[in-house]
Parts: sequence; structure tokens; C-alpha cells
Amino acid sequence: MLLITAVVQPSRLENVKTALAGIGLSGMTVTEVSGHGAQGGSTEYYRGTKYRVDFLPKCKIELAVGAEHEQAALAAIRTAARSGEIGDGKLWVTELRHVERLRTGEQGLDAVAAARD
Repeated sequence: MLLITAVVQPSRLENVKTALAGIGLSGMTVTEVSGHGAQGGSTEYYRGTKYRVDFLPKCKIELAVGAEHEQAALAAIRTAARSGEIGDGKLWVTELRHVERLRTGEQGLDAVAAARD
């Protein structure tokens, strides 16, 4: 199993969510985060006063997938999140050693599949 993590512009979150749902992936965790990459923040003006914003708002999306869904998920996120501008975000994949659904004790891919009642 793999953990796909994407840090994207907040304005792109709905696009990413829709793109992932379109390929059958609906389970994800979204966290509001802040940070900066190469752009190093920005300079803003408020009531005529100049100030530096070092950390910019982003959304971090995490989803656990089987290896067979990796490339489709990455392509969906790339297409939905990319604007071509500085600050689009980052995308990375890490291996998951263990996943467990606490309610039922299911493990592995069964733990991240749609919940069954």
C-alpha cells in the first residue's frame, strides 16, 4: 500500500476531490496547512503598509491506495491541481507498512475500502 500526499492551492481542492472521485477514489484526509517553497512567500499591502507573508495557505491531501491505483491517482491530482503558476504545490508517495480500520479490525486494502455496514 502507498500513501499519496499532495500539498495544493486551496482553490484547487475541489478540482482534486472531483478528479479522484472520477477514478473511484473517495477516501482522503484534508488538512489546512501553511508553508512556502521556492517562492518564499509574498509581499502584501494592507492599508498602505507593506508586510511580508512568509507562509501561504495550502491544503494537504492524504490518501492510501493500492499500488494498482498509484499512477491514475497521481495523474488525476496533477491534472486537477496544476495551474502552471509558482506555488502549485508538491506531490509525493510513501510506502505504508500497516493500515487498520479501528472499528472492525480490517487491515491493508480492506481497511481503506469504502465502509460496509
